Amino acid sequence: MKANRLFPLLVAASTSLFLTSCGNKPPSPNPEQTVIKAAKAVNPYSAGTYEHFRFGSYPGTTRTWKSPAVLAIADPSNTAVHINLSTQRGFLMVGEEVAMDYRVSSGSSKHKTPVGEYTIIEKLKDKRSNLYGKLLDSSGSVVKTNADARKDTVPEGGKFLGASMPYWMRLTRTGVGMHQGIVSRRYASHGCIRTHYSAVSILYSKTKIGTPVIVTD
Repeated sequence: MKANRLFPLLVAASTSLFLTSCGNKPPSPNPEQTVIKAAKAVNPYSAGTYEHFRFGSYPGTTRTWKSPAVLAIADPSNTAVHINLSTQRGFLMVGEEVAMDYRVSSGSSKHKTPVGEYTIIEKLKDKRSNLYGKLLDSSGSVVKTNADARKDTVPEGGKFLGASMPYWMRLTRTGVGMHQGIVSRRYASHGCIRTHYSAVSILYSKTKIGTPVIVTD
């Protein structure tokens, strides 16, 4: 009789334990459920417009945006250049209109590019630095890269070869200017404003000695 009375209690306890155990298990995946992924942001602006260019990866992109209509009327008599150091972007302007928006790389923390209002005071299509470059030995082999002409001694019979700075546009008497250079990372130069190769020849052709250049933080 005692065994008969205990049996229902054991069944109830085991049933309760089973239900509790099942309740603690993670739910089995439902093969009919659809995993919804975040949709990639769609550029809402018309292709080719400035708004379309500035959507997404801007200002970090190294691409150059050009306005055919504004570039068509741009010439050395009516242009100005704006450089924004915080975004590392340069702008060729005609009045308030952007003719070209391009990537630059300005001075590092040790050689900061000075902010201010300047004018282009010298233009040379083929220019080499007289401060930074390489040291060559008498056979022409490179014995030191990233040489500083003020600090490093030229080997006997060798020479100092200044770094190439095509499309040079000087802004200061102390050696700061705009020129073609590597712009893959930010704040990389010795103070100059390196300009992306896709923009620099146009910038050079659309400016003159006397063109205003504004550099801002």
